[in-house]
Amino acid sequence: MKILFQGDSITDAGRSREDPHLLGNGYPKYTAELIANRHPGTDFEFINLGISGNRAESLRDRWQKDCVDVQPDLVSILIGVNDTWHRAGDRNWMPHEYFEECYRYCLTEIREKTKAKIIILEQFLLPVPDKEYFRVDLDPKIQVTRKLAREFADAFIPLDGFLAAHCIGEAPTAWSPDGVHPNEAGSRLIAGAYADAFDKLFAAMK
Repeated sequence: MKILFQGDSITDAGRSREDPHLLGNGYPKYTAELIANRHPGTDFEFINLGISGNRAESLRDRWQKDCVDVQPDLVSILIGVNDTWHRAGDRNWMPHEYFEECYRYCLTEIREKTKAKIIILEQFLLPVPDKEYFRVDLDPKIQVTRKLAREFADAFIPLDGFLAAHCIGEAPTAWSPDGVHPNEAGSRLIAGAYADAFDKLFAAMK
């Protein structure tokens, strides 16, 4: 079973550019470990093609080579925070409609040109003071992601709310030093949610 991780720096997490089976130090690494351990009778191939700095339009532009041509059995996507962050300096926000158009293109290509199941992971921002103003743009784009998940996803992981819940009684920095990039603890937290979602999907695929 070929599982493809796609996204930005949160997925990239220092992965190898020479060998995409070397998954880096983020949630794909810990997800792969959990899934392989939980399903020892299945032969898995884990591929990480996340690229730091990517936005939804970046995925669109490389989607044929980095998804369709791979022909995964399952593809997960975590994208969206850079679509806000990269325009936060002057607050010249990307139109939500353009974000949806780019994201929708990727999801449509999966449905029409592969047999892959789709896991969508919601973009997220932990409550750190220097990025609170991102919410004016991020929150509507999260709603776009949820809308697309209802239309396309076989499983959806609502990370923004999930991680917010884990910031009750814990400082956000316990999971991410900057509110965006998870540390090991945050990556393992995401991996646990991913593996749980995968388990339900995998059971339905049998």
